[in-house]
Amino acid sequence: MIRIRQLKIKLPKQVDLLDEIAKKLHISKHDILSFSIVKQSLDAREKKKLYDVYEVDVEVKKEKMVLKKNQGKDIFLAPQEAYQWVTPGKEKLKTRPIIVGSGPAGLFCAYLLAEQGYCPIMIERGEKIEDRIKTVEAFWTSGKLNENSNVQFGEGGAGTFSDGKLNTLVKDKMFRGKKVFEIFVEHGAPEEIMYVKYPHIGTDLLREVVKNIRNKILSMGGEIYYHTVLTDVEIKNEKLVAIEVNHKMKIPCNQLVLAIGHSARDTFQMLYERGLAMHPKAFAVGVRVEHPQSWIDEAQYGKVDFLLPKANYKLAYQTKKENRGVYSFCMCPGGYVINASSEEKRLVINGMSNYRRDSGNANSAIVVSVGPKDFGNQVMSGVEFQRKLEELAYQQGKGKIPIQRYQDFVENKKTTAFGMIHPKMKGEYVFSNLNEVLPSFVSDAIKEAFPVFGKKIKNFDFSDVLLSGVESRTSSPIQMKRNECSESNILGIYPCGEGAGYAGGITTSAMDGIKVAEQIVMKYQPLIKM
Repeated sequence: MIRIRQLKIKLPKQVDLLDEIAKKLHISKHDILSFSIVKQSLDAREKKKLYDVYEVDVEVKKEKMVLKKNQGKDIFLAPQEAYQWVTPGKEKLKTRPIIVGSGPAGLFCAYLLAEQGYCPIMIERGEKIEDRIKTVEAFWTSGKLNENSNVQFGEGGAGTFSDGKLNTLVKDKMFRGKKVFEIFVEHGAPEEIMYVKYPHIGTDLLREVVKNIRNKILSMGGEIYYHTVLTDVEIKNEKLVAIEVNHKMKIPCNQLVLAIGHSARDTFQMLYERGLAMHPKAFAVGVRVEHPQSWIDEAQYGKVDFLLPKANYKLAYQTKKENRGVYSFCMCPGGYVINASSEEKRLVINGMSNYRRDSGNANSAIVVSVGPKDFGNQVMSGVEFQRKLEELAYQQGKGKIPIQRYQDFVENKKTTAFGMIHPKMKGEYVFSNLNEVLPSFVSDAIKEAFPVFGKKIKNFDFSDVLLSGVESRTSSPIQMKRNECSESNILGIYPCGEGAGYAGGITTSAMDGIKVAEQIVMKYQPLIKM
């Protein structure tokens, strides 16, 4: 196969990609046997000249001759880029591996273990996806919260109610990310996620993909138990021997994967009390901002009269006084701001988009970095900092999402009416003053950053832009220590994914799930031959 980079096609497209490949290689298109897209991105640096930029692998007749004639920095022999599975170890398993949590880290760890004959058991405190969707939608309309099955907890994890974003900046020499995408596509995700620069599935499609992955795990010998909370671990001689679930049932266990997510605060506390090594880590807190999606599209693309993907953005700023980071996070084109609470009398929000991204509004978190210097050095200090903000948000909105015009936020006064922009939300909302929710150093940093962002994206700091709060769960507030084999100080316990502090988002969490599965496989024999 020959790889071609920087194959540009001016938009709107008026040429065939096959013709452009043939032109680039100086051959007839009849000499092309097949081709596949490796990467596709949009070059919008010049608003009057928009291009689709492709990287493709091409199978041709007389490959050596074609390559010799064209070889250069953008045309070369395609490298092998395939995930390679590991060789099983020799120790025998005394118990089946148990995975706590069915978010991307847990799902992909279970998938790879099941595929290789390790018969994993996955326990999930929430509901299966079909029931979870009904529970969450009922919460958005009634305000009645199920603390074990909500936007944060349940099959699929927190990412199920999100934009389904899959992009990551992690260097992936093992091609675990490619394996993640292949599994997603095999189970119903759009094939385009394999090559577009900013892949996403959307919450609506992701729900079906999660269900299909679950059914595949079951068909390969795995088991899944819902409404099952990890409530204790039994340790002897610094080794795991059993777990307790739902405060009553003990299950023998020597290999436990903790894919518990960033919001399992009760589990964090229990593990800390049992001696699992962990420490507080930095994260970020702030607000969600809403703009009309058309404003973002025009700011990024200019005025165009043909269809383009809904535009996104990525913004960052360092404050002058404290040198504190302010940045956009989890940007949702054509999305919704959602009530993502998981604890009574505490309110947290997130962003969510369907695959078509057609709500009409763009939203993104604008968050400020915080660390132990802000909330303390105790292991659970970050958790308590989050909880305090969420309690203030709940009180400010009386259980509803607090919302405020940007100009009112700057002037520190409660909003009383919408201007040109109206919210797209899942969950009830109420006019508020977010200055009474956020610490002053956070609100001051946001106010300092917005005019700078307004110079980068037109109308970003327009007076009627909407802010809502509080965005407090950008990542886990703790990190669990683990060694080079992914085990904690308690042998047999494998901290994994975002909740353990080793990932941030769907793809990196899934990749970490695969990494932990590899470590178990490299040590132990499978229970059955597949």
